[in-house]
Amino acid sequence: MVDTPDTNADFWKSDKQVAHWVETAEDRERWRAGQRRLMADLLPYGGEEEFTFLDLGAGTGAAACAVLDRYRGASALLADFSPQMMEQGTQALAGFKGRYTYVEFDLSSREWPDAIPRGLGAVISSLSVHHLPDDRKQELFAEILDHLAPGGWYLNYDPVAADDPVIEAAWQRANDRRDPVEAAKRAHRSDEERQRYENHVRYIIPLAPQLEFMQKARFEAIDVYWKHLDYVIYGGRRPAHPSA
Repeated sequence: MVDTPDTNADFWKSDKQVAHWVETAEDRERWRAGQRRLMADLLPYGGEEEFTFLDLGAGTGAAACAVLDRYRGASALLADFSPQMMEQGTQALAGFKGRYTYVEFDLSSREWPDAIPRGLGAVISSLSVHHLPDDRKQELFAEILDHLAPGGWYLNYDPVAADDPVIEAAWQRANDRRDPVEAAKRAHRSDEERQRYENHVRYIIPLAPQLEFMQKARFEAIDVYWKHLDYVIYGGRRPAHPSA
């Protein structure tokens, strides 16, 4: 699959594909709501405390909404590279007008826009980092640490791959029993749907190397803060003291 062209960017910049994704998002987001809230609750702030956080690969802002709702003093920078997703996000974020700003940023680029400052209170990412090749994941984690204030947290919610086929089969079995409709759809994918799926999962890797990437970037308090089969929330913080 990695030898075939990566069409991920084309998907997220297609009016048709983004419209379909938004139309079918309700069921997905219903299941993800608890994970979004948990990421927000893991941040070390009071409800009225003022801080700025960055949502990388923000899409329509579902993860940012959870943080903005939890912390009334928070302000958000939402980074995405899809004009279509950002347009949809301005509608979803209408209730937080004045507390967020979209910034155009392609996560595959090492050049961060000037609109994203250093000294951020937190960085979150949700269902976006898995689209990046391994070397870019590792670079991105180091760049995130560089943009955090001392003691600032990074949390990532993403799918992971199994490195054992027995484990992979167990995950699939449990997922199919939870959602038999989706299992039936998978069994009858068209060629276009199969190609789209294979492109989507091309860079998904096991959890362990991603935690190693965080260690190499010099995060501390690294942990898997939530896990359900092939989905995880992991993260850590920039050391609070330079000597740490």
